[in-house]
Amino acid sequence: MGDAGSNTKRYEVEEHPFELRHEVKRLNARLDKIADSLEKSEFKDILENYTNPKKRIITNLMAGISRGLGLSLGTFVILGLLGYILSLFLDVPVIGEYLGEIKKYIDANS
Repeated sequence: MGDAGSNTKRYEVEEHPFELRHEVKRLNARLDKIADSLEKSEFKDILENYTNPKKRIITNLMAGISRGLGLSLGTFVILGLLGYILSLFLDVPVIGEYLGEIKKYIDANS
Protein backbone atom coordinates (compact mmCIF):
# COMPACT_ATOMS: atom_id res chain seq x y z
CA MET A 1 0.00 0.00 0.00
CA GLY A 2 2.92 2.31 0.71
CA ASP A 3 4.15 1.60 -2.80
CA ALA A 4 0.88 2.70 -4.40
CA GLY A 5 0.92 5.87 -2.35
CA SER A 6 4.47 6.65 -3.41
CA ASN A 7 3.56 6.13 -7.08
CA THR A 8 0.75 8.62 -6.76
CA LYS A 9 3.01 11.08 -5.00
CA ARG A 10 5.76 10.67 -7.62
CA TYR A 11 3.19 11.17 -10.38
CA GLU A 12 2.02 14.46 -8.85
CA VAL A 13 5.58 15.69 -8.36
CA GLU A 14 6.52 14.89 -11.96
CA GLU A 15 3.32 16.37 -13.38
CA HIS A 16 3.41 19.55 -11.30
CA PRO A 17 6.48 21.19 -12.91
CA PHE A 18 5.08 20.51 -16.38
CA GLU A 19 1.81 22.18 -15.44
CA LEU A 20 3.69 25.18 -14.06
CA ARG A 21 5.78 25.54 -17.21
CA HIS A 22 2.67 25.26 -19.33
CA GLU A 23 0.87 27.85 -17.17
CA VAL A 24 3.87 30.22 -17.28
CA LYS A 25 4.02 29.96 -21.09
CA ARG A 26 0.29 30.65 -21.30
CA LEU A 27 0.59 33.67 -18.98
CA ASN A 28 3.57 35.01 -20.94
CA ALA A 29 1.56 34.76 -24.13
CA ARG A 30 -1.32 36.65 -22.53
CA LEU A 31 1.07 39.32 -21.22
CA ASP A 32 2.51 39.72 -24.71
CA LYS A 33 -1.02 40.20 -26.10
CA ILE A 34 -1.78 42.78 -23.39
CA ALA A 35 1.48 44.62 -24.11
CA ASP A 36 0.68 44.69 -27.83
CA SER A 37 -2.82 46.00 -27.23
CA LEU A 38 -1.49 48.71 -24.88
CA GLU A 39 1.03 49.79 -27.50
CA LYS A 40 -1.71 49.93 -30.12
CA SER A 41 -3.98 51.98 -27.86
CA GLU A 42 -1.16 54.44 -27.21
CA PHE A 43 -1.61 54.07 -23.46
CA LYS A 44 1.65 55.94 -22.86
CA ASP A 45 0.31 59.01 -24.68
CA ILE A 46 -2.90 58.86 -22.65
CA LEU A 47 -0.95 58.69 -19.40
CA GLU A 48 1.25 61.62 -20.43
CA ASN A 49 -1.82 63.64 -21.34
CA TYR A 50 -3.48 63.07 -17.97
CA THR A 51 -0.37 63.53 -15.87
CA ASN A 52 0.59 66.83 -17.54
CA PRO A 53 -1.76 69.57 -16.23
CA LYS A 54 -1.04 71.99 -19.10
CA LYS A 55 -2.00 69.43 -21.75
CA ARG A 56 -5.13 68.51 -19.80
CA ILE A 57 -6.19 72.17 -19.45
CA ILE A 58 -5.62 72.89 -23.15
CA THR A 59 -7.46 69.72 -24.18
CA ASN A 60 -10.44 70.47 -21.95
CA LEU A 61 -10.52 74.13 -23.05
CA MET A 62 -10.60 73.14 -26.72
CA ALA A 63 -13.27 70.52 -26.02
CA GLY A 64 -15.40 73.10 -24.20
CA ILE A 65 -15.04 75.65 -26.99
CA SER A 66 -15.94 73.02 -29.57
CA ARG A 67 -19.00 71.90 -27.64
CA GLY A 68 -20.18 75.46 -27.08
CA LEU A 69 -19.74 76.36 -30.73
CA GLY A 70 -21.47 73.17 -31.85
CA LEU A 71 -24.42 73.75 -29.55
CA SER A 72 -24.75 77.37 -30.68
CA LEU A 73 -24.61 76.54 -34.36
CA GLY A 74 -26.96 73.59 -33.92
CA THR A 75 -29.47 75.74 -32.06
CA PHE A 76 -29.21 78.43 -34.75
CA VAL A 77 -29.86 75.93 -37.56
CA ILE A 78 -32.78 74.22 -35.78
CA LEU A 79 -34.45 77.52 -34.86
CA GLY A 80 -33.93 78.78 -38.41
CA LEU A 81 -35.56 75.66 -39.88
CA LEU A 82 -38.38 75.87 -37.35
CA GLY A 83 -38.95 79.53 -38.21
CA TYR A 84 -38.98 78.73 -41.94
CA ILE A 85 -41.45 75.88 -41.46
CA LEU A 86 -43.68 78.08 -39.28
CA SER A 87 -43.57 80.86 -41.89
CA LEU A 88 -45.16 78.44 -44.35
CA PHE A 89 -48.24 78.25 -42.10
CA LEU A 90 -48.90 82.01 -42.01
CA ASP A 91 -51.85 81.47 -44.37
CA VAL A 92 -53.67 79.17 -41.93
CA PRO A 93 -56.39 81.28 -40.25
CA VAL A 94 -55.93 80.55 -36.52
CA ILE A 95 -52.23 79.71 -36.47
CA GLY A 96 -51.44 82.34 -39.11
CA GLU A 97 -52.91 85.16 -37.05
CA TYR A 98 -51.03 84.08 -33.93
CA LEU A 99 -47.74 83.70 -35.84
CA GLY A 100 -48.40 87.02 -37.62
CA GLU A 101 -48.69 88.75 -34.24
CA ILE A 102 -45.45 87.12 -33.08
CA LYS A 103 -43.75 88.25 -36.31
CA LYS A 104 -45.00 91.84 -35.83
CA TYR A 105 -43.72 91.81 -32.26
CA ILE A 106 -40.30 90.51 -33.40
CA ASP A 107 -40.12 93.07 -36.24
CA ALA A 108 -41.07 95.90 -33.85
CA ASN A 109 -38.28 94.97 -31.43
CA SER A 110 -35.62 94.45 -34.11
